[in-house]
Amino acid sequence: MAEELIIKRGTKEEQYLELIPQIAALLDGEPDLIANLANITAALKEQFDWLWIGFYMVKENELVLGPFQGPIACTRIKKGRGVCGASWEQMKTIIVEDVNQFPGHITCSSLSKSEIVLPLIRNNEVVAVLDVDHSLYASFDKTDELFLSEIISLIVF
Repeated sequence: MAEELIIKRGTKEEQYLELIPQIAALLDGEPDLIANLANITAALKEQFDWLWIGFYMVKENELVLGPFQGPIACTRIKKGRGVCGASWEQMKTIIVEDVNQFPGHITCSSLSKSEIVLPLIRNNEVVAVLDVDHSLYASFDKTDELFLSEIISLIVF
């Protein structure tokens, strides 16, 4: 297990490439899902200083708040509601450049301006979503989608 996180500055890609092996080391040998999700959110928040990052887990046909870093958040989200619920329903990553333009956006924080949500799919079902918010518009792109997808592929459910 890694005992210290090395923060790398540079391009977004360089930052992810430095961080992913460190996240893999954090997860190596640790079977507890909550501990692993908590360390992933902490590592990503430290590296990128996003407004909010966290996991929502599918429980009894709702998304329920899991480990996160940032301001307090919505606790439960219905399928199809907001960006997280839409990602769950559509089983795909959604990148939103301006959350105010997303129909049905759930405002947990007025500071949030852009968002990316990635579904964690196991056995052809969404078991959770990774939600990331930024205080600046158009902060997420295909680079984030690529590397965040790689990170969530490391998670064992």
